[in-house]
Amino acid sequence: LHGYQTNLWEKMLDFKKIISSIADVGKGILGKKFSEKRDLPTLVQLCDDLISYKGTASGIAIAREISEIYKILDKEQKLNFFLTINEKFKPNLKSIDEEISTYSKDKSKFNLDNLGNTIEGNRQELIRRMNMAPDGTSVLVSMREDLIDFSKTNVELKDFDQDMRHLFKSWFNPGFLRLERITWETKAAVLEKIIKYEKVHKILDMNDLKRRLQEDRRFFAYFHPVLADEPLIFVQVAFGDGLGKSIQDIMKPITGNFEKSNTATFYSISNCQEGLMRVTLGNFLIKRVVHEIQSENSNIKNFGTLSPLPGFADWFKNLSDNKLANILKNYDIAKVAFLKSDTVKLGDQRIVEEKEAIKKIVVHYLLNEKNKNQPLNPVSRFHLGNGASIEDVIINGNVSDYGYQESFGIMVNYIYHLNKLEKIHEDFASKKIISYSDKIKKYV
Repeated sequence: LHGYQTNLWEKMLDFKKIISSIADVGKGILGKKFSEKRDLPTLVQLCDDLISYKGTASGIAIAREISEIYKILDKEQKLNFFLTINEKFKPNLKSIDEEISTYSKDKSKFNLDNLGNTIEGNRQELIRRMNMAPDGTSVLVSMREDLIDFSKTNVELKDFDQDMRHLFKSWFNPGFLRLERITWETKAAVLEKIIKYEKVHKILDMNDLKRRLQEDRRFFAYFHPVLADEPLIFVQVAFGDGLGKSIQDIMKPITGNFEKSNTATFYSISNCQEGLMRVTLGNFLIKRVVHEIQSENSNIKNFGTLSPLPGFADWFKNLSDNKLANILKNYDIAKVAFLKSDTVKLGDQRIVEEKEAIKKIVVHYLLNEKNKNQPLNPVSRFHLGNGASIEDVIINGNVSDYGYQESFGIMVNYIYHLNKLEKIHEDFASKKIISYSDKIKKYV
């Protein structure tokens, strides 16, 4: 037994020496700089190296150096980087034609794989290898934020953005994400970021945040294991008797016995990372949170939202009188003309006085104004795509500067009928049918 122990310790010591040697090599590779220059041509050359044989041997180190150089580029250099990489690594149409011809002659799995790789080009492979850097995922999310901005004026970059979005949909699949309930006991670093990222209803300070974390509220966020303490998207929920009708009421201190609440109102959903725009995390978040709330609170039977109406004010101000008259039919459009002026102030009584005509305009906007056969309003598009129904239009739902700037203080209740969710979603997705309540029907 003693001899066996001695032999085992000798083997363990040898193993430790091997591990130590690997660590030393790793430090050497990661510490190596492949060029003393930190400029755009060097960055492009490193990208070439990364997808070549060099990337196989020293991929982590090259990817890290690419990340470090990208961070110090100015805006113009970053744009030139994207334009250069986009052109250099985009799919080669001539090669695609050749691979199609080869596959047509011999429909083997090998030729099919070659065709697929040629169609994809090298942009996606470059992005995958860049993710090998120690902070690769974080840098790539930041890069896509820049790319989205550049794509607005450089349409040739949209394909590059599509490649990044395609990969992000896999990397940020909800199966990889961690759902956490945010409480007052959550790390201070996370709470500070939540204050920073809240865009719908601004959080003034820690005291304001504390109200949103009390026992009649629920606050959930998605996190990615690679991005420590960095919320990706979060949702805020208020319990009550029926759907919330005013953000000001929701923010008031606790009143009554909240334990008898029967409804959960989602009143704010915020994407924290601009680089993850259109990666569709929100719909998974809502469905997961519904499950969490149902598991915890059996009294909560109803789920809905108090949602903003971003862009409605701008849309209305650009509406022609002829179209407005057609929406309101025999109504005197002069009575709502004040909404196009600069005289609309917080709590403007004329909005209440003309609420029936204004609701009719809002309902038209929600049901009939489209972009590529989808609802023009992004919040409406999101909830309807999740299987929600338009429940009600709320006048003075958000009496704040932001609320009036975006929609004259108007908000919308959407409701999630859990027993009809899939049917409503399917009708909207395949037939473009928008579900709405009897309260809305009177304005159609």
